[in-house]
Amino acid sequence: MGIYFIDRIRMEPAPHLLLQSLWDRIREQDNLLRSPLFPVLFSFTLYIFCCLPYLCLDLLSTRVALVRCYKIQPHITVTWAMAWNCLAKSLYTHAVFIFPLGVLHWYWRPVVLPAQAPGAWAAAWDVLACLLLFDLQYFVWHMLHHKVPWLYQTFHKEHHRYTATFALTTEHSGVWETLSLGFFAAVTPVLLDCHPLTKMLFFSLNIWMSVEDHSGYDLPWSPHRLVPFGLYGGAPHHDLHHLKFNVNYAPYFTHWDRLLGMLYTETADASDVLLKRTI
Repeated sequence: MGIYFIDRIRMEPAPHLLLQSLWDRIREQDNLLRSPLFPVLFSFTLYIFCCLPYLCLDLLSTRVALVRCYKIQPHITVTWAMAWNCLAKSLYTHAVFIFPLGVLHWYWRPVVLPAQAPGAWAAAWDVLACLLLFDLQYFVWHMLHHKVPWLYQTFHKEHHRYTATFALTTEHSGVWETLSLGFFAAVTPVLLDCHPLTKMLFFSLNIWMSVEDHSGYDLPWSPHRLVPFGLYGGAPHHDLHHLKFNVNYAPYFTHWDRLLGMLYTETADASDVLLKRTI
């Protein structure tokens, strides 16, 4: 048995062993993973965890100039009333709608936990594929809900209550919008036949990216600064959508907005301001 384990270490790359070790630890929580409570607890807990750093920045931004200089709209202050309004809506939606749907999904599609973890490269490619497919689904849904007045007024207008985004506005949406985006996120890894660990990695990254999109901060380590050639929009991209309304429909990447002439950047915004001052 010891010789087999040594041979396995020699044959398998370190990233795969790391994923296998992670997956083995996750599978130890078998009862929790198979519980109908797990999906809603996982998504809501991770959502709050992702929001907390930005909420701390919101508290500091009113007192610390260094923090305030990274706010995309520094003249806007996030109040406790605004934060609670968004949090209460998210709690209500999770308890009244997402939890019952999670139970139905648990009943109709039993949880399967294979012993083998995915390969590191396979997991990375699958997560990227999930993000790209989700980005397309959201882009089409989002554009339609802006271009069709009835869809906007009935379903999407609530999300645009705040023209200056902050972390908790991520899930400040109506039931139809929350369930639609939740459906896209749930069905995407199923369509791509992803491993359960890959699904969890995609869900986690998707939630964090969505919160970062709505954070209202342009930090030095923000993902749009790390991804080259302007391929990723990030918080400035989505903040401009809330300001300008009919631009920047894609949640994460910029290629669909660029291809269809709907991309609006900070450079274009600065040019507009300069033109108005000149006139």
